[in-house]
Amino acid sequence: MRHLLAIAAGLFAVVGCARSEPLPPVVQPFVAERYLGVWYEQVRYDHFFERGLESVSATYGTDADGDISVLNRGWNAEKNRWSEAAGYAKFAGATDQGHLRVTFFWPFFGDYRILYLDPEYSRVIIAGPDRAWLWLMTRERDLPEAERAALIARAEGLGFARAPMILVRHDRAPR
Repeated sequence: MRHLLAIAAGLFAVVGCARSEPLPPVVQPFVAERYLGVWYEQVRYDHFFERGLESVSATYGTDADGDISVLNRGWNAEKNRWSEAAGYAKFAGATDQGHLRVTFFWPFFGDYRILYLDPEYSRVIIAGPDRAWLWLMTRERDLPEAERAALIARAEGLGFARAPMILVRHDRAPR
């Protein structure tokens, strides 16, 4: 019994002290108006709400309340149809920082942290609240492999693991 308690105490100490390294700071300055429009998902970590989707895009706009509207679309080959999720985003803090709170199921919001955004607003690396969430997106639907590899290398430089990355196919033309 003492051995089990000692093992349990040891595991608690190891797990209790384990912390993931904090995310890099979000992009600043960030100009929301330049970010609006269509983005194509090139790489992501797998999550249940996107599992099996191809040709994934996100379209950002503004709504009557001044929030950022979000429409995510992807082709579900298993069901032979497009899947869509509409939501909106609000700034988590200052409007010149790339840190938003996004909801598709109000009142539940999730972190949307822009960790990298090129000066042309054509390449972006997005994380959630930690390194378990990752999206690499571009303005181009079809990205040359060398450019995709450079974006992946940048994400790895920010501390994201390569192994869980899924390359998103864009075989299905958007309607």
